[in-house]
Amino acid sequence: MEELDAFTRVLDYPMYVVTATDGDERAGCLVGFASQCSIDPPRFMVWLSVANRTYRVARNASHLAVHALRNDQKRTAELFGSRTGDDGFDKFEHVDWRRPDRGTAPVLQDACAWFVGRIEGHVDGGDHVGFLLSPVEHGPPGPVRPPLLRFGDVQDLTPGHPA
Repeated sequence: MEELDAFTRVLDYPMYVVTATDGDERAGCLVGFASQCSIDPPRFMVWLSVANRTYRVARNASHLAVHALRNDQKRTAELFGSRTGDDGFDKFEHVDWRRPDRGTAPVLQDACAWFVGRIEGHVDGGDHVGFLLSPVEHGPPGPVRPPLLRFGDVQDLTPGHPA
């Protein structure tokens, strides 16, 4: 672990909220492991902790929604990063959200940018599983690129689950 810690300690990557529904349940969590991984065709990989309820819902979902947050949205990050739905807590009762036109995953209304992606495959990464997404719908970002919520902004949060 310490072989990678020296490298990752200097990174301050963006944080995302990922949401899913399997038709019966909806879930969402704060994610730091995510990146575009192909230009043509466009693909994005999101890594979900296998300890997380969102992973359990997502593995039976057809789509995930990925949301970028502004750096003033720490409350949303805390809601999705520090609370678990395992105890019956519904995070979506505390945010404005809607169903997308395409796909099924809940879309957070106040995200500065978002997309819904069809799940194309999974990759076992150890304590996280990668979900390969093919975008099917997106929300337009504003005319100005806002400062995004980054790992350094949320590293003081207590996670809802251990990794």
